[in-house]
Amino acid sequence: MLEVITTENARDMLGYIADKVIQQKPLLTEVDSAIGDGDHGIGMAGGMQKAKDKLMKQEGFDSVYKVFETAGKAMLMSMGGASGVIFGSLYLAGAKGMEIKSELTASDLAQMERKSLEAIKERGKAQPGDKTMVDALEPAVIAMENTCGEGLLEMLKAAEKAAEQGVEDSKQYVAKFGRAKSLMERAIGYQDAGATSVWLIFQGMREYVETH
Repeated sequence: MLEVITTENARDMLGYIADKVIQQKPLLTEVDSAIGDGDHGIGMAGGMQKAKDKLMKQEGFDSVYKVFETAGKAMLMSMGGASGVIFGSLYLAGAKGMEIKSELTASDLAQMERKSLEAIKERGKAQPGDKTMVDALEPAVIAMENTCGEGLLEMLKAAEKAAEQGVEDSKQYVAKFGRAKSLMERAIGYQDAGATSVWLIFQGMREYVETH
């Protein structure tokens, strides 16, 4: 079980998350097909594969933040559209311009994700309740902030649980963005695909920290 995340851990962990999301492409496609364009799974799998390829090719990261930044940039460049900006920012926005650090504590990770959340809300203009990935990300970040004093694993367990609840809650909402917006009340009862991806990412982080 990891107590801190080193540059090597971060690279392995983001590779692990990428594999997880790629494996769940059918689930994400199914979820998105219900009320969206049905391409979320393809976009996420493609972006995660590019991020993993870039990370595995690059050696000698001088900072853990650089690992997240590299993965985020690869997603941003390869996914295109709003999804690329938003999911690229999940890794990139919180890590960009940060001081060089050889390892991240639970508190550092919570702060990084808070920065990413604020950037995503600013760029996408989405708030909790709008049936977007923010429905899972905001509660996950709050859970991280509330539990980071308990260590990395306990914090990520809390974040995963909060993100999962956020996915469940997203079923109750009318969409304010994307194709689902035109469905109005007919989108109620279906979970948001972006929120589902956020939950999978936090689940991947927790699994990696727990098993390494």
